[in-house]
This record gives sequence, C-alpha cells and structure tokens, in this order.
Amino acid sequence: MTKYSLRARMMILILAPTLLIGLLLSTSFVVHRYNELQEQLVNAGVNIIEPLAVASEYGMIFHSRESVRQLVSLLHRRHSEIVRSITVFDAQNNLFVTSNHHHNFARLQLPTGAPLPADLMLTRRGDSLILRTPIWSENQYPDGTADNSGNLDNNLGYVAIELGLQSVRLQQYKEVFISTLLLLLCMCISMLFAYRLMRDVTGPIRNMVNTVDRIRRGQLDSRVEGFMLGELHTLKNGINSMAMSLTAYHEEMQQNIDQATSDLRETLEQMEIQNVELDLAKKRAQEAARIKSEFLANMSHELRTPLNGVIGFTRQMLKTDLSITQADYLQTIERSANNLLTIINDVLDFSKLEAGKLVLEHIPFSLRETLDDVIVLLAPSAHEKGLELTLDVHNNVPEQVFGDARRLQQIITNLLGNSVKFTETGSIDIRVELRKQLECRVELEVQIHDTGIGISERQQSQLFQAFRQADASISRSHGGTGLGLVITQKLVKEMGGDICFHSQLSRGSTFWFYIQLDLNEGMPSLQPSLTDLRGKTLAYIESNPAAAQATLNMLSVTPLVITHSLTLAQLPKNEYDFLLIGAPIPVTSSMVQHNNTLLAALKVTSRVILALSYQSQIDAEQLKQQGALGCLIKPITSNRLFPLLRMEVPLRLSPQPQRKRLPLTVMAVDDNPANLKLIGTLLAEQVEQTLLCESGEEALALARDNVLDLILMDIQMPKIDGIRTSELIHQLPHHKSTPIVAVTAHAISGEREHLLKAGMDDYLAKPIDEAMLTRVLSRYHSGEPHVAEQLLSLNWPMALRQAANKQDLARDMLEMLLGFLPQVDERVQALLDGQPDDSILDLIHKLHGSCSYNGVPRLKQLCFYLEQQLRQGVSHAQLEPEWLELLDEIALVRQAARTHLSNTPSSIT
Repeated sequence: MTKYSLRARMMILILAPTLLIGLLLSTSFVVHRYNELQEQLVNAGVNIIEPLAVASEYGMIFHSRESVRQLVSLLHRRHSEIVRSITVFDAQNNLFVTSNHHHNFARLQLPTGAPLPADLMLTRRGDSLILRTPIWSENQYPDGTADNSGNLDNNLGYVAIELGLQSVRLQQYKEVFISTLLLLLCMCISMLFAYRLMRDVTGPIRNMVNTVDRIRRGQLDSRVEGFMLGELHTLKNGINSMAMSLTAYHEEMQQNIDQATSDLRETLEQMEIQNVELDLAKKRAQEAARIKSEFLANMSHELRTPLNGVIGFTRQMLKTDLSITQADYLQTIERSANNLLTIINDVLDFSKLEAGKLVLEHIPFSLRETLDDVIVLLAPSAHEKGLELTLDVHNNVPEQVFGDARRLQQIITNLLGNSVKFTETGSIDIRVELRKQLECRVELEVQIHDTGIGISERQQSQLFQAFRQADASISRSHGGTGLGLVITQKLVKEMGGDICFHSQLSRGSTFWFYIQLDLNEGMPSLQPSLTDLRGKTLAYIESNPAAAQATLNMLSVTPLVITHSLTLAQLPKNEYDFLLIGAPIPVTSSMVQHNNTLLAALKVTSRVILALSYQSQIDAEQLKQQGALGCLIKPITSNRLFPLLRMEVPLRLSPQPQRKRLPLTVMAVDDNPANLKLIGTLLAEQVEQTLLCESGEEALALARDNVLDLILMDIQMPKIDGIRTSELIHQLPHHKSTPIVAVTAHAISGEREHLLKAGMDDYLAKPIDEAMLTRVLSRYHSGEPHVAEQLLSLNWPMALRQAANKQDLARDMLEMLLGFLPQVDERVQALLDGQPDDSILDLIHKLHGSCSYNGVPRLKQLCFYLEQQLRQGVSHAQLEPEWLELLDEIALVRQAARTHLSNTPSSIT
C-alpha cells in the first residue's frame, strides 16, 4: 500500500469493504434462495404424489388401469410446469400406468430385486428429482395392524414422479442476476461517495502541493486558497503561515545580502589597494633579494679571493722543510682560514636553502668510506681534547648507495663538530643503523651521542633557529655562526628524513636523524675479500667499552677468531696471528711507552696493528720501522683495518709517488696577483708549461701568439671580464675549440649553470683545491684522459680510477660484471621474442649501477638511455633497436674483458 497514491488508497479502502460485504450478502442470499426453491419443488411433488397414492388404491386393487391413468394424466396436465412424468408400478415392480409414454420410465423404476418403498423416497438424477411413495391397501396400514380378513401383505405398488429442475433453475438464475445487479448498484453508489470524498481530500492536497512547489521555486507570495474542512483547513493555515515566515526571512536575508555585498565591495576595494601595495612590496622584496644575492656573490668573491692565496700558499709552504714551530704556526693559519671558509660556505648554503635552489646530487658512493672521511677529518680535534671517538656501523647497513655524499658528510660534520666543540671530557659515539629497507631504497638512522655540556629545556627551543645558539656566550667561548644545525635540518629534510635530539644539562646530548638513499644494486660491497683469513686468530686489546663493541661488531663479519681483552696481560694465550691494540684516549702514553707496548706485543705475534690517537701518529713511521704492521687513527674503521689484515699497505699511509707533470700548456688569467701566483705555483707542479696573465688584454695577446691546451679564466676582471675575454679567444682560428675553465669566487646557486651557458667549458671555485685542479687538468689532458674517456667497450684506465687504482679490486669488479651479463642477455633476448617482462627496468637500473664501476662507458651510456626511456613510459617494442644494440655491446664487453683478463693475471695472493 505504501507505493500507491493517496487517491488509489482511498479508492481501495472504500470499495474493498463494500465489495466484500456485498459479495458475502449476495452469496448468502443466493444460496438461501437456491435451497428454498428446491424445497418448494420437493414440497409440490409431495403434495402431488401422496394424494395420488391414496387415490390409486381402488384402481390398483381392481386392476383398473383406465381409472388410474385418467387420474395420473389429470395430475400431470395440472402440474405440467414441474412434472415430467408420473408412473405407477404394481407390487411386482412392473409398469402399471404412466402419464408420459415417450419418457424413459425405467429411470423411475426401482432396480430389479430392490424392496418396494415403505415410505416417501427422494432421489436426484441429473437435473431431475424422483419421488417414490407406496400405495397401501386400507386393510393394512404401515404400522402393521391387519384387517379382519387377516391379509398381511397389502402393499399394492408404488407411485414415482419425476420433477424437472428447469423451472427452479430459471428462478435461481433470476435471483443470482438480481443479487448481482444489487451488488453493482452498491458498488456504483460506493464509487460515487468515494469520488466525492477524494475530490474533497485530494483536490485541496493537490492545491497545497502546487502552492508548496511555487514557494520552493521562489514565489513566496503564493498562498493556499479555497474552503477546506477539518484537518485540511489546519494544514492550509500552517502552509500559509510558513510561506509568510519564509517571505519575512527572505526579505531579511536579502537585506543582509545587500549589506554584505556592500561591505564586500568596500573590502574588495581595500584589497585592491592592498594588492597594489603588496605588489610594490613584492617588487621591493625582489629587489632586496637581488641586492642580497649580489651582496652574497660579491662577499663570496671578495672573501674567497684573499682566502685562496692564504690557504694555497700555506699548503705550499707546508710542503717545504720547516721547523716544528713554523709548521705549527702554518697549520694554525690553515685551520683558521678553513674555519673562515666554513663560515662563508654556511652563509651561502643557508642562502641557497632559503631560496629553495639547493639541488642534491644523485651519484653512487661508498657509505662507509664517506663516513670514514668525516671521522678522519674530525678525529684530531676530538683527540686534542682527550675525547674517545667511536664509529659503529651495523653490518646490515648497505655499502653502495646513490645520493649526495658531500651533503651527507656536511650533515655529520656539523653534528659531530658540535659534539666535539661542546664536550670537554668523556666520549662521542656514532651509530649507524638500518631503519627500513625497501626493494631499491633504504632508510638509515645516524645517532651521535656525546657527554658534553648538554642543553637546558629553555634553550632547546632556540636550537634550530638561524644565527642563534643555545647560549649567547657560546659564540664567544666556542665560535660558530649558529647556522650549522639550521643547515643540517634543512639538508636532512631535503634527503627525505627528519632530525631530533635529546639533551640533559651537564649530562650530554644525543642527536639522531634518518635519511633515505637509493640502493646501488649493481655494485656489491667494495670491502676486500677476507676468505684467506679463515681460521686465523686476532687478539683485540681495548679498554673503552664503546670503542671495543664497535670494533667487535665490525670484525664479526670476518672469518677471524676474535679474542677481546682489556689489557695485553689478560690475554688467555700467548700466540695469535694478529694483535690489534687500541691506545687509550686521552693520551697518557709517550713514545717510550708505545715502544714498550709494541715490544710486548711482538712477543705474541709478528703482526701488530696499533690504533693510536691523532697526536701519536707522529710516531707511526718509527713504530712501523720497529716491527708494527700498521698504525691507524682511532676510531678503527673497516676501510683502513681490512687492508692491513690482508697485509696490504693502507692507502692513506702509502707514500705518494713523484707526480709526473702532464704535457700541457696552460694559461691562467687572474687580476689578483696573489691568486695568480698561487695558480701558477700549483700548475707548475702538474703541467710542463704555464703562462700567467693579469688582465683580459694580456690574455688575448698571449693567446694570439701561443698554442694552448687549456685556459683557466678568472671572471671578474677590470675592463674586459672573463666571459668577454673567452668569447674573443674562441674567435681566434687556432683557439676555436680550446677548453676554457671559469675560475671564480662566486659560489651562489646557479653560478655554474650561468657560466656554462655563457660558453665556458667547466667551472672551478675559489679557493682552488689542489685535488680539484688535478681532476680538471686530467679531464682535459689531450694525451691520456681524452683517450681514456672515449666511449670504448672496455676502458681499463677508467676502471682503475673507479676502483681507487686497485688492480685486484678492479679485476674482481669486472669478473662480477661478466657473471651478471648472461642474465641480462637472456632476459633482453626473451623480451625481443615477445615475452612480457614488467621488471626489466629494475634489471637495467642494476646493470647501469654495475657499469659505473667497471670502465664500460658505452654500455653504461646505453643503460642510462634505456632507463630514462623506460621511466618515461616508452614501450618495449619502440626500444627494439636499443635492445639489439645493448646485446651487441654486451658481446663486445665480454670479448674485450676476457682478452684483458687473460693477458693480466691476478695479483691476489
């Protein structure tokens, strides 16, 4: 019922009861009349047959058929509308007389052998009723009394009458028809009343619905009209009241809207004024930012220019024969200049980070070697203060990763430098853990714990603010700009991580941060193979628990049998293959004590490795001459310890061979005499011929008269600057392709890209670092590097440089690459055959990483191009030429590598 309309429901609820009651009454009336008419027919037959049975007695006794026939015919004619036939049967159930000879009187006759009826019998057959009654003689009555003659069998026969039901049927049909007419009449009357009721109810409701719809469309002046009864009248008043309230609310709302529109218009006018003011302020801010950038550039240039001379000549002076006092003074000058350079770099880094222009590199590097560089750099400062410095890198931390190694070193240097700066006694512990590892990405956590002065809760809120330190007195007692932690925090966030700390006053601080790095899957661990140490024993002497635990964790990956003891005297036996002794810090031992310790250790084994403080390293050469296998700066790291265990000479302590000067003619141009003299001094040690110019005009004159292999060009010079001078030199016929390297003290973001776009071939920042200058000269050396850097299938000099000039390591790496190439060959061939390979990008990425350490530039270039195309969504089918070229190049690399390996036998013992 819920899905029907009110009109339909009213019609159903009104007509259904009427129809139901009418049907019940009509049915009851018809059934009653049916039975009543049938009973009337039976009674009429009884009224005929009983007198007939009495009247037929005389005829039956005297067998007078005629008299009985006349009587039967008379009754038949008189009641012909209901009587079909009257038949009299004698006592032997034989036909006596009948009123209808054409009728089948056998229907009225009792079955053969059946007893004669003793009373009135009623039988129904089809559409007829048959009545039978006995004919009795007056001498015998049905109660069994006899007359005086004594005759007991006085049943003369019986009379049978067939009554037709057609007349009754007609009457019954008439009654049904009359009942149906009455029912239909009642239904029509009910429908009339229902229609009237629906009109009185649904009409007003429809009117209300239309009125509400008009109100919904916004015609708030619409009202429900007309006279209505009862609850409909109440509903009409409610709707009209609601419409009046909505009208009043709408008018009030319209007034509010008008007022708000007016206020908004005034606000927009004020905002337009403010926008104009903001635009002017923005232009002023941009101008201020431009002025700041120019100021930073000029400041960088003006500060780096004299620093270039101070640091450069200090380093050159340290190469000469000096007294201890002179060397100490020069080292102090160099440290002071480097500190000043660090401050400049911090300010410039902060400026880049604030402007969002600092771009991180994504290059492969060795994680443990990077950490080792930082530790070695800061160990002297810690050891001078008597601090124990430990480094514990968990063994599950990967070795080869992609990222910005220099910025990672900057982060650790800032945090570790602060720990050294603010710790007077105790130790500084560094722990590196693997926090999470995905398929091609790792998340590393670095913790730096110190026992320094700590930070109070009030001062901790200022820790990561620019140019602020925890205490105003710190900058005077310890120095610093207050930018280190700010830069560190921003660099960590740039690397996808975060930094936190915990500190208690006078109890020390713990800084920890996590960063995300990409795995270099194509490059396995670069640690030397230590399988030749299997079964050998090593005794480790270390009294500091943190340092001992870090070293023991590092040694746990080796096949050595380790024995740790606090002192040499506590060793359980007197014979070991190796003896590693960690000297205590703060330094309490003199050279004599070191000699005594070494002599006692040599009684245990001939292979003694000493881990000393930075101050004790001055005695390292003398100790090695007296029998020590090697001397290390604490803390002990795998990069410096494992080569000694393999009886190699550590790279850091190996004597530098006499440098062979490159057959180059290099011209250096700088308007600052000190810088020009420094560059000339550095060049004189590395190239055969050097030309020095103090201006652009002099450089043009020398360029016209000389054939140059390389030009180092200062940018800021009077009259003709470096860029214009370079353009004029390139216009000379014999210098159209001469490489020109920009040498500038500008270190702001975008300076390198700007100079390269201006036509420079490379970039060298002041102050000039000797190692950087060496790399630049090697890159443009026409004899070796250009040939070496050719895209060859196998470039063995390049492979050596990538393996830190270690023949054995380069050979091992090449053999690992050859072992990996069949897998690449098989999968690429399957891809060309039509087999889908959803992980082919990971395979190419892994191969690209492997090529970065094996001197296979053409294969590396192909992998780089394929990886770029796959990352951009290029389909495998579109790269079919490149896949074929990759297979060809793999074959060439195999051939070249096998030829080289067969001609150069391994030197690994």
